[in-house]
Amino acid sequence: MEIWFNPARELDTLLRATAAVTPGFTGPFNPEMRPAEPRYGDFQANGILACAKAAKANPRALATALVATLKASGKLDDALVAVDIAGPGFINFKLTPRFLDAWLARYADASAFQSGASAFYAGKKVIIDYPSANTAKQMHVGHLRPMVIGEAIARLLQFCGADLVRDNHIGDWGTNFGVLILAIKRSGYALDNAGEAALEDLERLYKEGSALTKSDPAALDAARAELIKLQTGDPENTALWQRIVAVSNAACQEMYDLLGVKPDVTLGESFYRDKVARIYAELTAAGLAEESEGALVVWHDGHPRFSRTSEPSQPFIVRKKDGGSNYASTDLATLLYRVEHFHADECIYVTDGRQQDHFQQLFLTAQKWFDATGRKLPALRHVWFGTILGEDGRAMKTKSGDSVRLKALLQKATDEAFAIVSTKNPDSPEAERWQIARTVGIGAVRYADLCQNRTLDYTFSLSKLLAFDGNTAPYLLYAVARIHSIFRKAGLAFGEGTQGASPLETDAEIALARKLLDFPVALEQACAELRPHFLCTCLFELAGAYSSFNNADKVLVDEPAVRARRLMLCARAATALSVGLRLLGIEPLERM
Repeated sequence: MEIWFNPARELDTLLRATAAVTPGFTGPFNPEMRPAEPRYGDFQANGILACAKAAKANPRALATALVATLKASGKLDDALVAVDIAGPGFINFKLTPRFLDAWLARYADASAFQSGASAFYAGKKVIIDYPSANTAKQMHVGHLRPMVIGEAIARLLQFCGADLVRDNHIGDWGTNFGVLILAIKRSGYALDNAGEAALEDLERLYKEGSALTKSDPAALDAARAELIKLQTGDPENTALWQRIVAVSNAACQEMYDLLGVKPDVTLGESFYRDKVARIYAELTAAGLAEESEGALVVWHDGHPRFSRTSEPSQPFIVRKKDGGSNYASTDLATLLYRVEHFHADECIYVTDGRQQDHFQQLFLTAQKWFDATGRKLPALRHVWFGTILGEDGRAMKTKSGDSVRLKALLQKATDEAFAIVSTKNPDSPEAERWQIARTVGIGAVRYADLCQNRTLDYTFSLSKLLAFDGNTAPYLLYAVARIHSIFRKAGLAFGEGTQGASPLETDAEIALARKLLDFPVALEQACAELRPHFLCTCLFELAGAYSSFNNADKVLVDEPAVRARRLMLCARAATALSVGLRLLGIEPLERM
């Protein structure tokens, strides 16, 4: 029997195949495999109950027949995996210490983990759309979530075998540029001579221009005229637009660098401005789009909110009354490009929850459009997230009511981490303390976001996320550093001294080994649901299991075989924690 990387997945597959040749199973069988309570085993298949109900059969008898067929097949080695039936038909699987020993020997380093995980998403071409910031706006706390969630999901999918493209679909085209260009011209602002404050100035100018166009119809007409000039290729407005985009991209890049975000391509809305006419033509020819009050729209009749009879009516507007494109038209053009150019099997969009209606309509329209034109639609997934709240329970703002700037937030976290690190290690060189502080501070902010179920709001608290206890990045980073210190104390390089390890023996050793096998389960679940918090929970529990093991069993004992197996467990725990942290975008530390 093979030593599986993710036993839950393989046992699920094995039960499905076994059910297909077991009398009494009349259709496809879903084992509903899940972690078991420790007293019952490692994994439990609960699907027999639903299957028996549908077949009007006795669930325990059906489970007994399935287990008998499984054992007779020879595909399960009793010395590695024990199986029994409990209650009305629950099938329990317990991995034996022999399996645990073999798994720990086989999955010894990051490359072995990746080799095992690569089957989860192998052969899939995935385009992930993030962080996709809007041009001419400073990054604030609201931009944190798409960056850290998008990057974590991208790393997870790539690690698990996906052929992945990160597409930074920036908002660099649209009506706001008419307003901004008008404001720049009226103020006489010399954008070419602007320094670091350029983006702040652009944001201020846009606010002034927006206020002016709302109060003065003549200014609104002037802004529209500037936009038309830009859209028709006027050299002056095109040069201004290019400079605005360059200033914005440079400011965004600074944040990308801080958070380890590395887009593969940056194809903004402007890239698709000459591709939307095809969208209008195809949707109209397919009978999906129609004129409504001067705009071109798609209705989804039969849908409770997007049909023409809904109250209020909410059509999917793909061309505005003035003939201009919008998010709907450029998103459809983007999807078509991703299919034709990248040959995408899956497209993932990372945005806040306020855009759920837009993406529901986009996906509905795309399905009808692709069906009508005979194209195969890739899997479309909207990864949406909630809001970061201040400790007052409201959306996080400064005292003046403005959004908290992301750069300032990350710097504050780094400064506070430096103070903590300096208190703990006052004799360390200052440069080393700053290096640790950057990893701890930014990693703590990142982890505080990722450890939440992304669809929920969460409260931001620097003191809590920088704590060295609880489910925080500092706690996990310290666990890794603590393990490295054991190898240093033994005078060994990390991972050395594990040869000649005897089989697992104590309760604490076996408990840690079992917890290590939760890692591939969490990886696959995080990929399946695109929710990194499953991985965070696993890492937190793994760090706790390691701490319990270290407290119960002394590692550096005199007996060579015992010392070797405990060093091996230390190395495997540090490897899993380090791999997991890197997948979340946090670089582990050997010293803290």
